[in-house]
This record gives sequence, structure tokens and C-alpha cells, in this order.
Amino acid sequence: QVQLVESGGGLVQAGGSLRLSCAASGRTFSRYMMGWFRQAPGKEREFVAAITQTSGTTSYTDSVKGRFTISRDNVKNTVYLQMNSLKPEDTAVYYCATRTRVVTSFPGRQNEYGDWGQGTQVTVSS
Repeated sequence: QVQLVESGGGLVQAGGSLRLSCAASGRTFSRYMMGWFRQAPGKEREFVAAITQTSGTTSYTDSVKGRFTISRDNVKNTVYLQMNSLKPEDTAVYYCATRTRVVTSFPGRQNEYGDWGQGTQVTVSS
């Protein structure tokens, strides 16, 4: 099992930036594709971004394309989410997760992710 701890959330004004970090420990971090998800109040958790094991391929949900960047450092066992041009609708608890099984080509299916962090709150004020 991989233990994941997110950090970097906070309160920011619209148009601002935040960088989230997710530190992993346990099984070999570099073996796993990593994803970021978020859950806004009263809404279901949704896919945000994913990155392959060697950072060769990244995927994003349409609403964050061009504003968010996912990256990883396999030496530091950490995955990042750089969030720019933040909007109030980005307000949510953000979670990182390891993709422990691959059933489909789409990297955003939550049932393919086995390890989850506790989440970090991001609040964007208008």
C-alpha cells in the first residue's frame, strides 16, 4: 500500500495560483501512474489530471486545460499540481491517488485508483 499526503492548499483570490504537492511512501512510487481528483461541496468527486510513471503523458479534464499542470519527481516520490488562473469554481478538496489497476484507456476512472490521500482544501474567492 502507498501512503499519500497532500499539502499546499489554501485560500487564494480568483486569478491567483497554488501548487499542490502529494508525498508518497510505501511501495515503489515510480511504478504507478498518479492522478489528482477534486470534490466540490455538494458534488461528486471528479477527475482533474493524471501523469504516467515516467511523466511521458499527461491528461487533464477540459475545465483545467491550459491552467493546471501535473508533474512528478520520482526521486522525491512526489507528484505536483500547479494551478494557475484559479477560478471560484475550482474550490474543492483535492486528492491525489495511485492508479493501481488499468482497465480502460481513460485515466480518470476512480475505481482504477487504489490508494488515496486525505485531501487538501483549495478555496478560491471571487
